[in-house]
Amino acid sequence: MRKIFYILLTLFPILAYADLVQPVTWSGEEIGDSVRLKADIQQGWHMTIIEMGDRQFEQEFADSFAITVAKDELVPIRFNACDDRQCTAPETWAYEEDCGCTTVCPLPSASVNQLGTAPSVSTNIGLSLSDRTRSLLWILLMGLLGGLLAIFTPCVWPIIPMTVSFFLKRTDQGAKNAILYGLSIVVLYVGLGLLVTLLFGASALNELSTNAVVNIVFFVLLVVFALSFFGLFELTLPSSWSTALDNKARSTGGILSILLMAFTLVVVSFSCTAPIVGTLLVEAAGHSLLAPTVGMLGFAIALALPFTLFALFPQWLKSAPKSGDWMSSFKVVLAFLELALSLKFLSVADMAYGWGILPRWLFITIWILCFAGIGIYLLWHIARVSWTRRIIRIIVIVASLSFAGYLIPGLWGAPVKAISAFAPPMQIEGRQVFNNYDEGLAYARQQGKPVIIDFTGYGCVNCRKMEAYVLDNDSVKQRLRNYVFIELFVDDRRPYNADTNLSVGDVNSRIQRELFGANAQPYYVQLDKTGKQVGEAQAFTIDPMEFINWLKY
Repeated sequence: MRKIFYILLTLFPILAYADLVQPVTWSGEEIGDSVRLKADIQQGWHMTIIEMGDRQFEQEFADSFAITVAKDELVPIRFNACDDRQCTAPETWAYEEDCGCTTVCPLPSASVNQLGTAPSVSTNIGLSLSDRTRSLLWILLMGLLGGLLAIFTPCVWPIIPMTVSFFLKRTDQGAKNAILYGLSIVVLYVGLGLLVTLLFGASALNELSTNAVVNIVFFVLLVVFALSFFGLFELTLPSSWSTALDNKARSTGGILSILLMAFTLVVVSFSCTAPIVGTLLVEAAGHSLLAPTVGMLGFAIALALPFTLFALFPQWLKSAPKSGDWMSSFKVVLAFLELALSLKFLSVADMAYGWGILPRWLFITIWILCFAGIGIYLLWHIARVSWTRRIIRIIVIVASLSFAGYLIPGLWGAPVKAISAFAPPMQIEGRQVFNNYDEGLAYARQQGKPVIIDFTGYGCVNCRKMEAYVLDNDSVKQRLRNYVFIELFVDDRRPYNADTNLSVGDVNSRIQRELFGANAQPYYVQLDKTGKQVGEAQAFTIDPMEFINWLKY
């Protein structure tokens, strides 16, 4: 019985999460000719007042909000509330004397201005628990891969034997100290992930991953780091920083000295690890609140692993490859990869502002050149290395040139699903797509057809995956011919119209929040011929049959 109780106690927050939540409680009190309006906000939530009467607010409040106004100045208050996982659909409240002058009475929720009649609101969360788990596992794997790449860079690999030797000579507990050193590396990078989460919060993290300015900055940074790896110039932090940290670590004892040594590694390896860590954090930001921390955990584990293993088994250092030309070659290969990855960030900004400077064919062309460049570079220098390393190079050459060949059909419309998470969205044949909510609904009513609304984003990795693996499936495309398809990008930064300062993405995001009570992408909603929502919404999946079974028509 006790076990059942604990299980129910554990599941209760999850079950309650899917129910309609009311985190804000309003009250009103007459004070002479004025009325004091107050909102009590549940712990862990914050309330945003969107407008009061004709005044736009967009201001957040936590714990409570109170205002005293004259009776003849009472106006409706439009608000919504968010925690780290979800946002409520906006509601409009106003104080009315018919309520007995003790409460604030709800008014019917207004739809988005000039956006049509609101369908029934769905409280379905944007990602199921299994989707969130898969997303976090993907970020963890990305972190592990990034950490493994960082190990073989010229900033990290030469430090391994020097650091291990230092710990082995320091005391008779060299292995123990090295294990603590590895754990210290994990603590530092996981702390970085937590810091990013605390500084930005859940909603800002998603904005960070899709913000055009942020993506342009990271595009420029990755190009700069790539040029550095090509050998055009050297990027390092001031040597005085690492020298001071190293001297402090050597003159200090205990765990503090080990932490300082780990921090020295972070500073010394900055020029090699910064582009990997930065890319990982921006990619993780669009997934969930835990994603930056999980990504840094994977990165740190992979990075700390060789230090710990070589300390436990120091004889392995004798057989480990020494620093040399192979490391310079690895640096060039990493430069090509960074150039390819940088295009993902430029593409998000390009699509968000509608510049049109990086169409899908050009994106794929540059990726072909980057991976072909890896193969040609390694082939050109293959005679300089030993036969053992030559075999490894041949494998990399074949893999990179094969991948470049795989991408070539993408220039003529092939889906090339392997890069669906990075490339601009492809145009799926066989269906008419509307990018305006009103126009799509009007056309659907005229044709007497049901509607599918696809809430998506230019910076949404899972959206690109779902388009490649699900929407481009022949059986799915056949079923979608029964629908009018409305594709709404929530991060489109183009102006909505001349009469408002809202962007297209602002309007599309408000449609999703206010009419369907969700703010995660990808998010699919079905409407019947009358414009009423049918069934629950569909979140991310790469299983075409799951999507087909979800379709009602």
